[in-house]
Amino acid sequence: MSLSRSQLAAVFAAVTITILTAALLTLTPSRADSAPTWAPADTAEIHPGTMMYTAGAQCTANFVYTDGAGNVYVGYAAHCAGQGEATDTNGCNVESLPLGTPVTFNEGGSVVDEGTQVGSGTLVYSSWLTEKQLGTTDPNTCAYNDLALVKVSAADIGKVNPSIPFWGGPTGIDTDGTAAGDRVYTYGNSSLRAGLAPLSPHTGISLGDDAADGGWSHPLYTVGPGIPGDSGSAFVSADGKAIGVLSTLGLAPLPLSNNIGDLAKELAFAQQHSGISGLQLVNGTEPFSPIL
Repeated sequence: MSLSRSQLAAVFAAVTITILTAALLTLTPSRADSAPTWAPADTAEIHPGTMMYTAGAQCTANFVYTDGAGNVYVGYAAHCAGQGEATDTNGCNVESLPLGTPVTFNEGGSVVDEGTQVGSGTLVYSSWLTEKQLGTTDPNTCAYNDLALVKVSAADIGKVNPSIPFWGGPTGIDTDGTAAGDRVYTYGNSSLRAGLAPLSPHTGISLGDDAADGGWSHPLYTVGPGIPGDSGSAFVSADGKAIGVLSTLGLAPLPLSNNIGDLAKELAFAQQHSGISGLQLVNGTEPFSPIL
């Protein structure tokens, strides 16, 4: 059967469209293609527990986060970029460094120097700055919403792994709080310990949630309490789920206790107000193993 000139032209056009469509699908990355490739956990230089320096102040990274475009963020406490005293943790009445402030990731920092810089990033979200912009007045949100996000520079994304050293995980986000006696796990990396890794893993118990604060905080005791420089550290539950972020060292009525902000609430606040589309916690690549 022969084809007319018009029929041949139609066939040629259909074949051309098919080829072009296939080529475009090949060249355009899918959302999965934009997902970061994580460094091996045992060699990653940026991870939960990494030291972070902001204008000379040292804190500890909590968890790793991503967005819908594949950007990578590392969290720490918002008060790490605060301009008040070390004990000022109320974001509604203390000033903060602005978004865009440079932050470095370091290892081996001590009271003598900041150690070795292994990466860099930029402050892109602060619950403190956001609370002021929104005119937040809820006392519990002001007192306990203490989360900031640092966007990892593109050149350093290949150095990141989301696993917590020593423990592994996280395995998700805890959403039902803690009861008195619940076991908790953390990895603090204060420069006061001179970056000595064996001193960084801690375990402890929750003192039970206080209903008066609306679930925004969790008081607890650990073997070796969190100290200045540990601020921002990740805390996980007995099944490896992310409970919260180290915010304060308690002096009264519970001396040497620590207080952590509730990550589920802090992250939900950030997802609603940060302007970062698709913001989410990244689970660790290593299984959680709560053995000390």
